[in-house]
Order: sequence, then structure tokens, then C-alpha cells
Amino acid sequence: MTQLRTADFLLRPLVPADAPALAAAVRESADTVGKWMGWAHPAYGLSDAEEWIAHCAAARRDGVSHEFGIFRAEGEVLLGAAGLNQFNRINAFCNLGYWLRQSAQRQGAGLAAVHLLARHAFEQLGQHRVEIIVAEGNAASLGLARKAGALHECLARNRVQLHGRPHPAHVLSLVPETPAERSMS
Repeated sequence: MTQLRTADFLLRPLVPADAPALAAAVRESADTVGKWMGWAHPAYGLSDAEEWIAHCAAARRDGVSHEFGIFRAEGEVLLGAAGLNQFNRINAFCNLGYWLRQSAQRQGAGLAAVHLLARHAFEQLGQHRVEIIVAEGNAASLGLARKAGALHECLARNRVQLHGRPHPAHVLSLVPETPAERSMS
């Protein structure tokens, strides 16, 4: 099982035993995450979490998605989730998405997740570009993407569906550093 870690955080695939913690985290975050992601609602239950975890395991086996739970370093406290998906095999790019439970927001877990997943995409999955798509108005996610070093490219009209309606979204990107850029750091 692929695990990605920093000193403070661990990203690992969710397993069936994580379902109760996932359901609780989503319900806790219905007011914040739910504003931007329709699946995060107050009635999100154990069966929803179990279905999502099974879906993620199948998608990982098929190589179409790499979704992770975000945990504190010891691997017990679920802070949210993040993943790589929507792979464009011809042009070697993918989407990076993330969400954090309300009580874990603005504590570094999201930034760590973006950095770990981007490195995984470039170094292990052979991607040349990682996109982060943020619905217009989602200042917290936009701020996190920018803090992670993503370059804002545009505000795209009707880029995402938000509660069943088309909504504009910011398109940001990360690309691997060139050797010259690394030597200047």
C-alpha cells in the first residue's frame, strides 16, 4: 500500500476500518466542504463512506485514481482526503483534489498533501502537469493551491458542476521543476 509522509502527516489509502471516521469527518464539514462539494452533506453516513472506500480501492487497482486519507503522522486521526484523478494518458497530466474536515483546516495538512501528491504524480506516476480546479468563491482552496506554488492560469467559465449547476472555476497548475529551477532554490 502506497504511503506518503512528512514529519507531521501521513497520506494512505482509506481502508474499510476508516469508514466511521470518514463519515464523521464529512458530517463535521458539511457547512464548509459541503458548500463546494455536493457529496459532503449532513446525512453522509457509514454506507456512503464504505461505498467511497470501495470505489477508491477499485479505481486504484484500475490505475484511474489514487485517493488517500490525510492523517496525523501516527496514522490514526483522519483529517480529510486528497487524491490524483482524471488522468490524461496522452498528455501526461491529472487533477489533484483535496478537502479537510472543518476542525483540521488551516493547520498545514492540506499544504503537505498537495506537496506530497504533486511529487508522487511527477516522480512515481510520470505526470508532467498537475491541475488544481477550484470553484470561484472558494477562497480557502484557492489560497491553499497558491500557497503550494500552483500557478493561476485562468478563470474558466462553466468549468465545474456545483450543486447541479455549471459554475466558473479557477484553473491552477503545478509542473516539475527543471534542474535550473532546483539549483536556484
